[in-house]
Amino acid sequence: MDAAELDGRFRSYSRCIPPSLVSRLFDLGHAEEVAFQAGRGEWFCALELVRRLDGQGRRAEAWEVIAPYVDTGWWTAAEAAAALLERWGRADEAIALARPYAERGDRLALAAFARLLARHGRSGEAFALLLPHLGDGFLATALVDVAGVAGRDEEAAALLAARIEAARRDSDQAGRRTGPAPTNAVFLLAAIRERQGRVEEAIALLSPDAADASAHGYQALADLLARQGRTEELRAYAGRLESAAERLAELLEQRGDLEGAIAVYRNPSASQGLRRFAAVRLAGLLERHGRRDEAIGVLRSLADAPLGAEDWLVRRLCALYADHGRPEQGLAYLDGLKSRTGGEEWSFFEMRLPLMAACGRREEAIELVRAHPEGDTWYGASALAQLLAEAGRSEEAVALLGALPSRSAADLAEHLVSLGRVKEAVAVLQEEQA
Repeated sequence: MDAAELDGRFRSYSRCIPPSLVSRLFDLGHAEEVAFQAGRGEWFCALELVRRLDGQGRRAEAWEVIAPYVDTGWWTAAEAAAALLERWGRADEAIALARPYAERGDRLALAAFARLLARHGRSGEAFALLLPHLGDGFLATALVDVAGVAGRDEEAAALLAARIEAARRDSDQAGRRTGPAPTNAVFLLAAIRERQGRVEEAIALLSPDAADASAHGYQALADLLARQGRTEELRAYAGRLESAAERLAELLEQRGDLEGAIAVYRNPSASQGLRRFAAVRLAGLLERHGRRDEAIGVLRSLADAPLGAEDWLVRRLCALYADHGRPEQGLAYLDGLKSRTGGEEWSFFEMRLPLMAACGRREEAIELVRAHPEGDTWYGASALAQLLAEAGRSEEAVALLGALPSRSAADLAEHLVSLGRVKEAVAVLQEEQA
């Protein structure tokens, strides 16, 4: 095993067995294959196997699986191993394992190591370790987390406030806006003030009228007001800020005030942009509470508006029709859309396929894909293979995908696993490793 290669596969999900397929292999009774692949450098196999062994109390076996990955010097494996040790009550060993990675300056390791120290009574050491890295937003977030445990909130707040003020002075002198370092300094200072019970100061820092206001700041403000139960202030912002409207509606829904939540999204005074956002959220709210016809009506109105029939929105509308036993209406909508626009792109054509299958027209859908100009592309073949598999014709699906020079290895592997051809599925996923 090689750390760089492991990391590349982990980040890209390529040339490896992905987590979803690992779970499926377990579910289908192929635990031995997962264990075999875990010993050959398949990290996601190893990780799931370790989780299951640990859950069964088989700690020695779990450690035996993960140890070779740790030996490569790969931080992701070391972090998972340290979490195991910590869960087993062996915090000192976890700290000893993680320390060299933090000392080498790995940002991810440094943040995780500091939080590990703080969880085990060494918050002062953690604070000192992170302090030189205050200009890094990721590590500054860890510093603020640690400061609360260490009782050093005021010290951290003073350092952040000084950086914010310095950035404002520089902006005034330069005649243009320059942000503080770290860039999330305002949010972090607000988090400290809220933790200290100085909520008004936190709100002022995040206010839309503040000099450092931004979309992220609005989200943080909405979250803060929701945590504090400040519904009237949320309501004041709900007509112009998406995040405030969403948080207010969520808060009212949690309190059982469904009509109040609906009213938030139907606010007639909201801006045009916000009304579109609100309509999508309203449809989800109505669906969650069994008001399906209303949800469909909301999405239908949105899609029927000028330039409103975006593929993601129509896809959601069609899914709603299908999920609630009305696939024929979904097809009728797509027919009308095709007639209005004078054609149909693949993304809309593909939406027809599950609707046709739900209407008992799967074979017709198969023939439509075969005849489509884009049916021989990798994505056309993927859609056709799915229809064939659902019709009980998985061997045809495998033959179709296997014959393509450019194909989705994950799709082919899924169909091979369905047929019990696990070794072939694994070989397809790993074939680029040679």
